[in-house]
Amino acid sequence: MKRSLIPLVIVGALLLAGCAGAGESAVSTASPSESSLPSVSPTPTETFDPVSLPALMETEISGSNLVVGKAISNAAKYTRYAVTYKANELTISGIMNIPKGDGPFPTLVLGHGYIDPAIYTSGRGLKREQDYLANQGYIVLHTDYRNHAGSDDDPENSNNLRLGYTIDVIAAAKALKTSGLSQVDTNKIGYLGRSMGGGIGYNVATVAPNEFDAIVLYAPVSANYVDNFNKWGRGNPEIENPIVARHGSPEETPKFWAGISAENYFDKIADPIMIHHGTNDESCKVAWSERATSQMKALNKDVTLHIYDGEQHAFGPQWELSMQRSVAFFKTNL
Repeated sequence: MKRSLIPLVIVGALLLAGCAGAGESAVSTASPSESSLPSVSPTPTETFDPVSLPALMETEISGSNLVVGKAISNAAKYTRYAVTYKANELTISGIMNIPKGDGPFPTLVLGHGYIDPAIYTSGRGLKREQDYLANQGYIVLHTDYRNHAGSDDDPENSNNLRLGYTIDVIAAAKALKTSGLSQVDTNKIGYLGRSMGGGIGYNVATVAPNEFDAIVLYAPVSANYVDNFNKWGRGNPEIENPIVARHGSPEETPKFWAGISAENYFDKIADPIMIHHGTNDESCKVAWSERATSQMKALNKDVTLHIYDGEQHAFGPQWELSMQRSVAFFKTNL
């Protein structure tokens, strides 16, 4: 039996923010070599910290009350609207591009990479993708996440590992399915996330398999949280010290760190996944995506990795090719 939403309490700054994409702000901290710690898979009988993916798997996540507000802009093939929806008790803001016509249209939830909430504005991040996908006939719901733009504040968010963002993405899919909007094809809902949003995609695929019909990840953070801690937390006392004080270091409490690492739950994945990553990514290592792909393939999961020679984190010359591949993937799987 599922229990009510568990507070995701942690002290210190958060790490999953990770990589920032085009037009996004990166966190500059020490970046030691990738962790060589072994992956620890907790057994099903263990009790998990409330800040963990198994805890989220047992959390009642609701998404409802999708409200399409005023039109923000009008393009040749779609109209851009301000939207809000409920993620459990919180109101989350965002934007929605709705193609012109009667529909119903396949629908995509987009999850952006890290942008400092202090400078974030609604719909910021993934602007190229929002436009491209709407022009291809997809409804695009770009979620702002909690504590961003017009969303409600989560007072614990600055002191936790941002697992609340995973709730916000799952709730977006649920809100679409219960919206009653005639334009939304509720049988064809996918997810596209970049950087931090890619890490959220790993979480969503393990916590809520089948909530989305297909998932695309661009330059995602690592599915092993220790890698993310090593890059954006280790060596930065303001981030590292409070988290280690609360949860212990990866060396001291490997089971806790395993519990927030999606790679330990890849067996639960039921959605086809496509990953795009550049060899010159300066923020998120292509090796992280290579390892995640190998792990999923070993479990016979439907995963495809496209590696782009010379591309950096934000993607440039080969971005169009990557989007063509993403659209073909969605057309096949939605």
